[in-house]
Amino acid sequence: MSAHGRRAPEPSPPGAGPILAPVETMALVVGTVGVVFGVLALVVAVSLLGRVRRSEGRVRPSEEGLPSDVLGLRQEVAALRAEGAQAMRHLAVVRYDAFGDMGGHLSWSLALLDDRGSGLLLTSIHGRGETRTYAKTVLDWSCDQQVSPEEEEALSAARPAA
Repeated sequence: MSAHGRRAPEPSPPGAGPILAPVETMALVVGTVGVVFGVLALVVAVSLLGRVRRSEGRVRPSEEGLPSDVLGLRQEVAALRAEGAQAMRHLAVVRYDAFGDMGGHLSWSLALLDDRGSGLLLTSIHGRGETRTYAKTVLDWSCDQQVSPEEEEALSAARPAA
């Protein structure tokens, strides 16, 4: 025993090396596996980079159907624009209180129109006891049925600026 009341460590047998604690051994294994995976990832990345550089400039078989001139591309863009003109892509929603004693802007009018101003107006009027919904046809930015001020506001908001 030592002067402080502790036992002195027992000497190791001759020829025995240092013994690693289980935690230190696990850390060493995990670190080694991490380094191996890092080197493997680096090798794969360099290999893929080389493939990409070698393939640049080559025409792939999937690109054979593309037009080779600017005129062909312009014709395709014009066809897409013609299709897009028929899409109902101009919309506006106006929320309001249809009745003075109701709050929360639960009533609404929705204008949904294409580039020519054709489409529809949807209106939902919310009251205490019931809700009514109306649909009206719109042609050339106008409706042949009578429209409310809120519906007119929705039509105006949906119309693109000139």
